[in-house]
Amino acid sequence: MTLLRRTLLALGLPVLLVAVWWWASAGSTDFYRPALSTILAAFADTWTWDRVRADVLPSLARLAAGYLLALTGGVALGVLIGGNRHVRAFLEPLLEFLRAIPPPVLVPVFILLSGVGDRTKVLVIAFGCVWPILLNTVEGVRGRDEVLSDTCRTYRIGGGLRLWHLLLRSASPRIVTGARQALAIALIVMVISEMIAADNGLGFAVLQFQRGFQIPAMWSGVLLLGLIGVLLAWGFRWAERRMLGWYYGQRAGRREW
Repeated sequence: MTLLRRTLLALGLPVLLVAVWWWASAGSTDFYRPALSTILAAFADTWTWDRVRADVLPSLARLAAGYLLALTGGVALGVLIGGNRHVRAFLEPLLEFLRAIPPPVLVPVFILLSGVGDRTKVLVIAFGCVWPILLNTVEGVRGRDEVLSDTCRTYRIGGGLRLWHLLLRSASPRIVTGARQALAIALIVMVISEMIAADNGLGFAVLQFQRGFQIPAMWSGVLLLGLIGVLLAWGFRWAERRMLGWYYGQRAGRREW
């Protein structure tokens, strides 16, 4: 598939939806549903560098910290649980209980424990997006090739070499799948946590616009969140293709056979 064709396929539907939105909202006099042209004008006026520095960058920093914390903890705990059936049987009831708790519910609890600050939001983000990473890592480690496991035992390959070349390599496609799911969850939880307890950030800004009846600015914040989500997804897909190049090459070879 040529680059031009891939670009047209990727941009075709978004361009069509924007055109429909522009046409359907043109000349709108509804206070709560302004025309797209009004929202775009508000976007340019609202999201200046000062606003980006005050609200967008802190949000992205919290998202990155919470996501990396969840990724590190989820993979480490997932390898431990997936590699030992006794540990899995012991921790499974607790993990099922914690997984059932919606992350926004824990915001007041974390506020009591950590106060109103960035630490609370990072912890809420990490708690919200750790589960897909953890569960996919467990399943990836459990589904490792037994022939390779037997080979490692035969040649007495253990420790870091076994962890890196057998467990993490075998589980890496599932880990990446969980990390992709967790990224979308992290963005959602970030916004919710900033709406509940924050004095800056994208969620805080959108809520303040709504409370101040700055409706075009509010819609521009929603639009900015969507654009950030798209950019994060594209960046993740780019990294995924490079981290799992061996895996996709292997699958392509199997299809040829």
